[in-house]
Amino acid sequence: MPDIRPRLPAPGPSYLREIELRPGERLQVGMSRPQTMADGWWVALLWCERDGALVEFEALSPTPEPPPGSPLLRLGPALAGTLSGLIMEEGGRQQLRLRLGQPPVDETRPWQASLTLLAGFRFEPARIATMRDNELAQTVLRAFRDALLRLAG
Repeated sequence: MPDIRPRLPAPGPSYLREIELRPGERLQVGMSRPQTMADGWWVALLWCERDGALVEFEALSPTPEPPPGSPLLRLGPALAGTLSGLIMEEGGRQQLRLRLGQPPVDETRPWQASLTLLAGFRFEPARIATMRDNELAQTVLRAFRDALLRLAG
């Protein structure tokens, strides 16, 4: 049965040039202009779209029936692993926060949420001291793409 749920439009033009999720596919990942908050958290909205509309996490499910639990349970560790060494650790925990940009309509079907995330990071000051702002943003966008590829299996 074809999916008839309406797709939300992408949040807007990406701060950086969008990158393909996989070569030859029409899936693109993008991000908003990052902001550094007063408490040192670097925050950006990340998303995946096709033809100007957000896709759902379900489109990247590793199996025909999405696995149990939130896709963030898989995406968080993948993103943290990709950015390991760049993200600050405090009390043995990496300083990374992810939140769905919009919750799923049905909480029992978390993979049917639009693939948009609000991501916050606290980076190791010594590691980012020599990076330009757009270089750091590009590193995060590529890490997001790589984490999505791991999510898809």
